[in-house]
Amino acid sequence: MSDTKFDLVVVGSGPGGYVAAIRAAQLGMKTAVIEREHLGGICLNWGCIPTKALLRTADIYNLIKHADEFGIKVEGASVDLKKTVERSRQVAGQLSGGVKHLLKKNKITVIDGHGKLAGSGKVEVSKDGKVVSTVAAKHIILATGARARTLPGLEPDGKLIWTYKEALVPDVMPKKLLVVGSGAIGIEFASFFNALGSDVTVVEVMDRILPVEDAEISAFAEKSFKKQGMTIHKGTTVSELKKSGGKVTATFKDKKDKNSSDTFDRVILAVGIVGNVENIGLEGTKVKVEKTHVVVDEFSRTGEPGVYAIGDLTGPPWLAHKASHEGVICVEKIAGEKDVHPLNTSNIPGCTYCHPQVASVGMTEEAAKEKGYDIKVGRFSFIGNGKAIALGEAEGLIKTIFDAKTGEMLGAHMIGAEVTELIQGYGIAKTLETTEVELMHSIFPHPTISEAMHESVLDAYGKVIHM
Repeated sequence: MSDTKFDLVVVGSGPGGYVAAIRAAQLGMKTAVIEREHLGGICLNWGCIPTKALLRTADIYNLIKHADEFGIKVEGASVDLKKTVERSRQVAGQLSGGVKHLLKKNKITVIDGHGKLAGSGKVEVSKDGKVVSTVAAKHIILATGARARTLPGLEPDGKLIWTYKEALVPDVMPKKLLVVGSGAIGIEFASFFNALGSDVTVVEVMDRILPVEDAEISAFAEKSFKKQGMTIHKGTTVSELKKSGGKVTATFKDKKDKNSSDTFDRVILAVGIVGNVENIGLEGTKVKVEKTHVVVDEFSRTGEPGVYAIGDLTGPPWLAHKASHEGVICVEKIAGEKDVHPLNTSNIPGCTYCHPQVASVGMTEEAAKEKGYDIKVGRFSFIGNGKAIALGEAEGLIKTIFDAKTGEMLGAHMIGAEVTELIQGYGIAKTLETTEVELMHSIFPHPTISEAMHESVLDAYGKVIHM
């Protein structure tokens, strides 16, 4: 490597890191990215993208199983697990290659190795534990991401007890599967394996599944998942996992300290993430770490001059699109661009690609009440939407929450077909600080599922038409 001096060095090439690097190059900064494994990071290679490829197979299989409802006769349909996984890996590989092309197109230097802070304005690069080079930059962005959290006594072994990585490349289709944790990751895997025939049990320590979602949406999702055959235990912990004879026996403890147990072929642990703060040279710097995440200000600056952190390495929400936006904001602030605005986390949509899909933006009803808002709440069921009925997807709900005094939309929550695509309409409205009046006066095309968004707003103000 001939160049060792840069304006900006980014450690990590996930959705935060590579986007930050590209934006920096666009702004005329000489930029380098240090990546120890795969361009695109965890999201592209072992998260967001390959899981959606797997879930696409589950969606198609679900349709085939209900083909008779659409006048189509299908016999002998089955799932080729190996081919399903291969397609998922091909999709991830294609997009990783796309990131490589984008970095090359923008004349960004890609350095293969592990990056670690090595004093003021320096990053040490190592391979196989040996230092191979040192690069210098006025600005350094840490985008090292996060990894799966493990709990004492519930450690994964990669064979019977899986993290998301093993769950993405399963060697067998488990007859009985336990998923520990019902956040987005846990529920997406539960949905995938359930659709393909596994007997799935989900255990959640909180009093409801999908605990970051609005309680009404969580309840709707639970009812739907149970109807699909899932077993769900809420307010329950897994106190022990005991392996024997190629199976795992899990001991559960409920809120009343009552124990029960069941035996499974495989277990997926989905109990959160921890930031990759180790071995990146934070010792001796002014970078502050809380729990396992780096503390930053509204422009991703750490306590160490010239050092920034973005994405899953920092605070919630731990989402790829949040990381990308943080990267752009951080770089534009470094470059001295005008009108750079801090990230407003309440405007970040969240999506879970289970069946039915779940999506939301802004405050839940409970959160709005806790903050003292006088609220108006609108609801509209997909059963009143012509397009949803025509698609055979009449199971769904859209819920909107408004400040009764100002008409500000405080939050929107959805469950149903394609809501992960619909939510951005409310995301834009919220970013533009749109009130109920503009939303009511907006014309939604017919027939579309998006009309349910309009009706939900109308319902909040007693003007709903089709319900």
